Amino acid sequence: MSFAELGLSPKVLDAVTAAGFSTPTPIQAQAIPHALQRKDVLGLAQTGSGKTAAFVLPMLTLLEKGRARARMPRTLILEPTRELAVQVRDAFETLGKNHRLTVALLIGGVSFDDQAAKIDRGADVVIATPGRLLDHFERGKLLLTGVELLVIDEADRMLDMGFIPDIERICKTLPFTRQTLFFSATMPSEIQRITGQFLHNPERVEATPLSSTVASLEQWVVKAPHDAKDKREKLRQLMRSQTNIKNAIVFANRKTTVALLETSLKRHGFNAAALHGDMDQSARLKTLSAFRGGEVTYLIASDVAARGLDIPEVSHVFNYDVPIHAEDYVHRVGRTGRAGREGHAFSMVSKLDTKHLKAIEQLIKKEIAWFGDVPKEEPAEAHEERPKRQSSRAAAKPERQPKPERPAKPERQAKPERERAAPKTEKPQRSHRPEPRHLPDAPDTGGFHSGNMPAFLARPVRSA
Repeated sequence: MSFAELGLSPKVLDAVTAAGFSTPTPIQAQAIPHALQRKDVLGLAQTGSGKTAAFVLPMLTLLEKGRARARMPRTLILEPTRELAVQVRDAFETLGKNHRLTVALLIGGVSFDDQAAKIDRGADVVIATPGRLLDHFERGKLLLTGVELLVIDEADRMLDMGFIPDIERICKTLPFTRQTLFFSATMPSEIQRITGQFLHNPERVEATPLSSTVASLEQWVVKAPHDAKDKREKLRQLMRSQTNIKNAIVFANRKTTVALLETSLKRHGFNAAALHGDMDQSARLKTLSAFRGGEVTYLIASDVAARGLDIPEVSHVFNYDVPIHAEDYVHRVGRTGRAGREGHAFSMVSKLDTKHLKAIEQLIKKEIAWFGDVPKEEPAEAHEERPKRQSSRAAAKPERQPKPERPAKPERQAKPERERAAPKTEKPQRSHRPEPRHLPDAPDTGGFHSGNMPAFLARPVRSA
């Protein structure tokens, strides 16, 4: 099947040919015809499957009729991260070069006033993260009553980042008759709930098995030590052992680990740079541009970049930390092996990560092979012998024999009673009332008289 058979307009087909695309991917071949018929679409496909073009191409065809009005966009695309929003904007610039459409990018980290000015002039397409879109809406800079087409991209990532309440609020401000295109790589129960809320009789398109990895991707797990210093040394040995690295992404679970890995790899001669959520927008875009351009070989990233990067020629992915959520593994390794290219993914697993590794293998329905040393596991017989040993010990204990009776001790002779001591003489009890003290040198006054009478007593008493 070719793009010409999907019903796209001649302008769009010319742009597709100029971009070097000849055959649509499975998700594009299934989703584009339904979108052109103004039907709601529920698209389930892994990263790197061409989901962006699956909604950009039909949008360009549908937007050839009509024009935008001030503060009232015609279409709205919601993305979970700033990087994804920028990449969708770039796709519109590439595939929509034959259209005179105004595209407004509403993301954090850039000037709010410049974005508001572009909306005031009228935007055909608004590409936004939920938080910045609500900022413009609450300030009265944006009206959503004219939106004809809504696209929710990476819905499961929206769920992970806590954007679902914001999306529910945004959808309440949109027209009920809008068309909705909903794309997700995984399908948790919460996503199933909101699809029933946002979509009306959707056409479900599923390009590949849900929560799976591409066939062109080689996946390995590597035995890793628990100590952080030894683990970093193991990572460097693993990276040096791969002679065909063009560029690679190293994923860690924490931002502090990302910064530590960047410092460690640079110290040992690796051309590395870090990318995490605390960086401002200009620094993140500069780092991504350097990685795309080949100025940086190794990009150390947290999960904020797991679904926010669209770099088609990443040769290797190294999971320094095993992701806690199994779905994140699918998105991490989806950065390599894109568009049918060969890819390599290595995950460093310590004893504490065994539970997470089993969850990943259950999700992708595939057992991942070990690279290099295989950790030794205790044989099943050893686990079965333990209770037997305990029972044998209990059985081996001899029964306690009754102690032999001791010979009766001879009766003790009664000791002669000690002579009672003579009764102690009782001490005379002291009186509580002290006796009056008589001073021998004190004169006997015999009471008050004229010689010792106080003056106040000697005063004459006035008669009434």
